Amino acid sequence: MAIGERIHYFRLLRGFTQKYLGKLLGFSDSQADVRIAQYEKGARSPKEKYLNALAQIFEVSPHALNVPDIDTDIGLMHTLFTLEDTRGLKIGKLDGELCLRLDKDAGISYLSMWDMFNAWYQQAEKLESGEITKEEYDQWRYTYPKMEWEQTRRDLDALREKRKAENNTD
Repeated sequence: MAIGERIHYFRLLRGFTQKYLGKLLGFSDSQADVRIAQYEKGARSPKEKYLNALAQIFEVSPHALNVPDIDTDIGLMHTLFTLEDTRGLKIGKLDGELCLRLDKDAGISYLSMWDMFNAWYQQAEKLESGEITKEEYDQWRYTYPKMEWEQTRRDLDALREKRKAENNTD
């Protein structure tokens, strides 16, 4: 999905008009809806400062807006080929089904990708088991990795507090 389509998707998801969104970005009344329409149609691409502002307004990561163009099957395939080259993603079969897997020989890239895929898998499992809602799952996906960092920070803070309490009782 191209960036314009992502802007359109999140704008509708948040219930914003083009004019309202454009005004939030600081465009004049006469230019607000025109500029957003240009972004959504792909006639213009937002500069980095506007991309970051849009992400803030939509409460998503800029990465959720600025995704590779995978609208076509060929575009998707080339994205997967790039991931094979750069991240060790491999295609194979598991129980007779085609699947994508990470190559353990890819070293640090494997570990990084495994951590990310594992986090995704855990959230998908929570959704499937009913532990979280589709809205909570989407919020996790669209803000990734922010929520992961926040959880890690909370876990570290809790560990520090636990150690501090243990040290105070000794």
